[in-house]
Amino acid sequence: MELADKVAVVTGAQQGIGEAAVRAFAREGAKVVLNYLDDESAAQAIVEATKSEPGQVLPQRGDISKRADVEALAAAAMSLGGLDVWVNNAAVFPRVPFLEMTEADWDALMNVNLRGTFLGVQCAARHMVSSGTAGSIINLTSRAAFMGSARGVHYVTSKAGVVGLTRASALELAEHRVRVNAIAPGLTDTAQPRFGMTEQEIAQVGEQVPLGRIGAPEDIASVAVFLASARSGFMTGQTLHANGGQYLG
Repeated sequence: MELADKVAVVTGAQQGIGEAAVRAFAREGAKVVLNYLDDESAAQAIVEATKSEPGQVLPQRGDISKRADVEALAAAAMSLGGLDVWVNNAAVFPRVPFLEMTEADWDALMNVNLRGTFLGVQCAARHMVSSGTAGSIINLTSRAAFMGSARGVHYVTSKAGVVGLTRASALELAEHRVRVNAIAPGLTDTAQPRFGMTEQEIAQVGEQVPLGRIGAPEDIASVAVFLASARSGFMTGQTLHANGGQYLG
């Protein structure tokens, strides 16, 4: 088990990539704080589904755009024995044409995608540094940060900001042995693309991917396990692209 005795926090984990990461971490022996926003029943279902795994899952409601809620996630991790890994996965993507975009649209998305990631990185790093933990912080960016996305100027900007945040914080935290890396998924089979794409459009994108399909949440979760484990111990400030060859970074 690659993550035995590790304690991790995964934000936005009631579904999709976050859920897959929780399940993968528990399978690898980690104790995991499962952050959810508004679907307690989904969170509890994941807890039940992972009871046979060697790890442990603790659900914790919280809005990651609020510092107090982020601190509560860290406190929940400490109650499990420490804080070794933090995955900033929670994000939103309400598609809005640029010429119709309001300041409220911009601020609402930035509060979650960029502010929430900043709060997570800073909170996790403070706990790791104060405890002398050689921790791993994993941020979710997107292929869109490198290629753009229709009706997503605010989203693309936020995810490009996550790349910059990853690089700059990695430099500052390296002396404390805290690593910060990012994952840039391509189109992944989650609820998010279905807010702005039809099933036919999603299928068409899959046909254009060199590997012949869109990503599965488990594809991204396996990269998160790698970045959380000792196997990536000499990596920091990096963005790993998991997109089936859509973007060759």
